[in-house]
Order: sequence, then C-alpha cells, then structure tokens
Amino acid sequence: MGEMGFYAPNLDGYGLPNVSETAYGLLMQELEACDSGLRSMASVQGALVMYPIHAFGSEAQKERWLPALGAGEAVGCFGLTEPEHGSNPSAMETTAEPDGDEYVLNGSKTWITNSPIADVAVVWARDHGEDGTPVRGFLVETDRDGVTTNEIDEKLSLRASITGEISLRNVRVPAESRLPGVEGMKGPLSCLTQARYGIAWGAVGAARNCFETAREYATDREQFDQPIGGFQMQQDKLAEMATQITTSQLLAHRLAGLKERGDLRPQHVSMAKRNNVRMARDQARVAREMLGGNGITTDYPPMRHMANMETVYTYEGTHDIHTLILGEDLTGMQAYQ
Repeated sequence: MGEMGFYAPNLDGYGLPNVSETAYGLLMQELEACDSGLRSMASVQGALVMYPIHAFGSEAQKERWLPALGAGEAVGCFGLTEPEHGSNPSAMETTAEPDGDEYVLNGSKTWITNSPIADVAVVWARDHGEDGTPVRGFLVETDRDGVTTNEIDEKLSLRASITGEISLRNVRVPAESRLPGVEGMKGPLSCLTQARYGIAWGAVGAARNCFETAREYATDREQFDQPIGGFQMQQDKLAEMATQITTSQLLAHRLAGLKERGDLRPQHVSMAKRNNVRMARDQARVAREMLGGNGITTDYPPMRHMANMETVYTYEGTHDIHTLILGEDLTGMQAYQ
C-alpha cells in the first residue's frame, strides 16, 4: 500500500500524493470491499498517525516520519483508548511528567490497531508540566525501554487486523517528541474525525461487496427449476440492498463535498459513520441470508464482512455515542455528561 501511495494520499508535501477527498474516500471504499482490516490499516496509518504529525508536528517530526510512513517503510499506531476509558477518552489516566529535557510516560492503552508491528506510537497523555494537565500528543518509538505492545488474539471480528496494547512504564522520551501544535482533546478528536470520514466511505465498500456476491449467487443458484433471483422475495432483498447502499454512498459523496470546501463539521461525520456502518451491518446479514447455508462458509465474504462490522460498529465512536453527538447538536443538550 505504501508503494501505491495509499497512506494519507489526501495530504500534501513530504512526497504525499495530495489527491482529492473524494478520491481518498473511493480508495477507502475499495479497500474495505476487500476487508475492513485492510482499510483499518490504511486509516490508522494515514488519518490517525500521519495526519496529527502533518497537522500538529514540528518540521523535524514531519521530515523524520511522514516520508517513511507514507512509503510503508515505517508503521504507526494511535494510542488513545485505555482499559478503563473507551467512550470517555477525556478521563484518560496516562501521564507525561517533565524531567529536565525529557518526559517520563506512564500508562496503558488498549485496542490499538497496528501496535504489535508499529515503529512509532502517537500517544495521548496528560502533561503534568502544565497547569490543568492538558492532553498532549507524544511520538513514542516502540523500541524504547519500558514500552511493550502485546498482541490481542483470539478475536472473532476484524481478524485480518493486528490489534494490541501499549504499556508505558517509565518511558523516557525527549521533549522534542511532543507534538507542539495542539493541546487538549481537540488533538485526538480531530484525528478521529479524519478516520471516521474514511470509515463512512469504507463501510459502503463492504456492503457493496456483499450485494455483488448475493446478486451473482441469486443468478446462478437454481431451486425449483429456476435461479432463485427469479423469485420475488429475493428480488425484494436485492432492490432494498441496492437502494440502501446507494443512499449511503450518496451521503459519503456529500461528506466529501463538504470536506473539500472546508465546511465539514464533526457532527456531519458522526451522522455518516453511524448511518453507513449500520447499513453495512444490516445488508451483510441480508446477503448471508440469500446465500443460505453456503453463506456461513469461508467461500463467500458476507459473513466475514458481517463479523467485521461488529467491530466497525463499535470502534471510532460507538453507534450509541454518535447518536448522542447528533442529539446534542440538534437540541443543545448533552446527554452523556
């Protein structure tokens, strides 16, 4: 993917392609048509690691990391979620204590895509060297003393994605490792907005692959002396699948238009992520139904997509949290505080 320019292709400079947001979205759609884990790899590398370096990093940080990450010569991960703080990341307990010209980091992060294979982690921690201990980002090489990145195995969803933890035990990093351009939750949340944009597109790809599989199966599989696609019940399912997928794809295109002209708000992304992932989750199930018993085998992708969507439905802001984000925007009242 690095050789093809798939990592952060919508960013400019440092050898990056600087394609349009629509082109980037279409790329995420095609990657997830293969597997959500493949799109997750590209999303994390580009939107959660390269984007914060590009947006908030020093020139030295950009020159060191962006070309290597863009080429796939280095792998990054994004350390925000903690064992006790998922939907409420602002309650994070990971700390960064200043000590001379260094910081000492302590804490734990979990459900971190790519961490077992990462060369660098963007770690969000509370900076105890400033009033109010604001959240700041730190670039932490994973081969530093005190860093461990154990893999989380035996997953039943997103099995093609390498997932792990980040344990930080008195990890010393130079002060220059801190991202200088942002403080507070604006930093990690702005990264998540970028990644969720890609998810809104990617989910459409997974659903489309399920639809194409079901349609092909319906025209080939014969029962009662005719292809099952000739029965009204199967045509009803295909018609509804095509409508739901097309509607979600149009929402993604609208999102791209807003992003390209600078009018995109996080709430727009919440609506699209929430709607499109729910749609893909539902349509994967319908496609599996149409394949009958064959649908539970590894010969066909819908059940794999269906299992993957359980993760996508939960990560990068759960479906329920995005619902409450929209509710707050519509009413002015926050229901989750």
